[in-house]
Amino acid sequence: MQERLSFYTHKDSLLHRLNPLTKLTIVLALILIAFLSQWYWAPHLLTLVAVIPLSFTGKVSREFFWTASRLILPTATFLFVMQSLFHPIGEENIFEFYFLSATQESILYAFRNATRIIVMVSAFTLFLLTTHPSELMSDLSRRGLPGQFSYVIISTLQILPQMMTKSQTIISAQRSRGLDTESSFFKRAGAIVPLIGPLVFGSLVEVEERAIAIEARGFTSKQIKTSLHEIPDTSFDKFIRLGLALLVIITISINLWLS
Repeated sequence: MQERLSFYTHKDSLLHRLNPLTKLTIVLALILIAFLSQWYWAPHLLTLVAVIPLSFTGKVSREFFWTASRLILPTATFLFVMQSLFHPIGEENIFEFYFLSATQESILYAFRNATRIIVMVSAFTLFLLTTHPSELMSDLSRRGLPGQFSYVIISTLQILPQMMTKSQTIISAQRSRGLDTESSFFKRAGAIVPLIGPLVFGSLVEVEERAIAIEARGFTSKQIKTSLHEIPDTSFDKFIRLGLALLVIITISINLWLS
C-alpha cells in the first residue's frame, strides 16, 4: 500500500495554481469574516458563495463533500444540538423535554456558531486538498520563516493521513493473521487493542527516522538554502491577498463601529 503523506489531491485547477500563501490568506480571511462579522447571515453566505464554489473551482468537490458528510456536518450538528439545549439565552421555551429545553434565541445562536465551524473547517479542508505540504514549506521558508516552524507546520498537516495509512496497513496485516475486525461491535472494539501497540511504536520509530533524515539534509544549517522547484507568486496572487486583507479590515472596522 502506497503511503499517503497528505490530503493533497493533484488536479489542474486555478485553486491549485495559486501561491500557498494566497490560499492560506483565503482561509484566514474566511475564518475572520465569519467570526467577526456582525451580520447574522455572514457565515451562511460565505458557505454558499465562497466555500462551495471554491471546491468546484479546485475540482475537489467530490473529496470535499465526502469530508463534509463524514466529519464537518456531524461535528457542526453536535455543536448545534449542545448549544441549543444548554446555552441559557432567552426565556420562552419552544422545545422542552424533561430537563432539556431550547429557546428561539439559543437555536439561532447555536445555528450561527455551527455555521462558523463549518466555514472554518471547510476552509482548512480545501486548503489541505489543494496545497502540497512541500510547496507550502518551500514557500514559507523562502519568505523567511525559520525552518523549525515550517517543519512543525508540515508535520502537523501530515500526522493524520500518515496515521490513517499506517492503521489501514496494520489492520490488513492483522486480518491476514485471522484477527476478526468486521463482526459485532464488541469484537471490533476488542480488536482495537492489538492495533494500538504497532501504531504507536511505529509512529515513534518514524519520528526518529525523520529526525535523522532532516539532519542529514542540513536542516539546521545556517547557510542560505535554495529550492529546485520555485513556487510562483504572480501579480494575481498579490492582488487577491491585498483584496482579502482590505476586506478583513473593513469587516473589523464595521464591527467596531456597530459595537
